[in-house]
Amino acid sequence: MNLVVLTAAMSSLNSGLYSTGRILRSMAMAGSAPRFTSVMSRSQVPYGGILLTSGICVLGVGLNFVVPAEAFEIVLNFAAIGILATWGMIMICHLLFWQKTQKGELTRPGYRLPGSPWTEIVTLAFLVSVLVLMYADGGAGRTTVLCLPLIVGALVAGWFGIRGRVARKSTTGADA
Repeated sequence: MNLVVLTAAMSSLNSGLYSTGRILRSMAMAGSAPRFTSVMSRSQVPYGGILLTSGICVLGVGLNFVVPAEAFEIVLNFAAIGILATWGMIMICHLLFWQKTQKGELTRPGYRLPGSPWTEIVTLAFLVSVLVLMYADGGAGRTTVLCLPLIVGALVAGWFGIRGRVARKSTTGADA
């Protein structure tokens, strides 16, 4: 049974590494990821992105070495923060879209979110409540939530670092 579980885990890791490498290559071609992640081998394997992803995986191994009892919970909480942020941004974007349709700047499509804008507001409140509960849980949950300003700062700094390159690539389509 252990062999089956280990084989499944390794297969999942392998597909995750490869697909993340492909995504990073596409992002690098658009100017949104480091240039080295666009590097391909002769057999068209995106090894630049795979190396970056492997490096992140090694950080997980290091985390497991430093705090083995909390490593899984830390990784789980950071994944939860990513999911909460993604859904939060979707709701905020839809709320802004709804506001523009109310002003007549945009036309609403035939299919509409039921209960809009209240649906977005309730969803955002729910997502914030999950963050509050993560913080109230203490331990790794609190530490993860307290890392949010660092994560947001890194994302903002990263955006300001690449926005010129992204703008050049989107207008010219050429390498910047």
